[in-house]
Amino acid sequence: MDTSNPSVFVNAELLRLYVGRQVRAVIQVVQSDPGIVIGKSTDDIQLIVKGTPPFPLTKFVEVIGIADSDKSIQASIWNNFGDSIDMHAYNQLCQLANGEFKHLFI
Repeated sequence: MDTSNPSVFVNAELLRLYVGRQVRAVIQVVQSDPGIVIGKSTDDIQLIVKGTPPFPLTKFVEVIGIADSDKSIQASIWNNFGDSIDMHAYNQLCQLANGEFKHLFI
């Protein structure tokens, strides 16, 4: 496993801590236009994801890419998560991955 450039689990609130670094986030797609997707993060805050997904998007999508501001990600990898996900549980994962249990995550 390549651990040289790990992706940090983030929600919109945590994104500001990782500007310029690789992150991963799950969003609920609200709007999709060429080159930009607007979505709601697991903490119910709007995020902008730049890039073009290589396939039709499901309702929930994981994006991995570089945080280019406190409200946007330049995505390099898009993963469809289907039409149902427990956003609260994923948000708690983000909190754990950036808090007390940070050492358990890459």
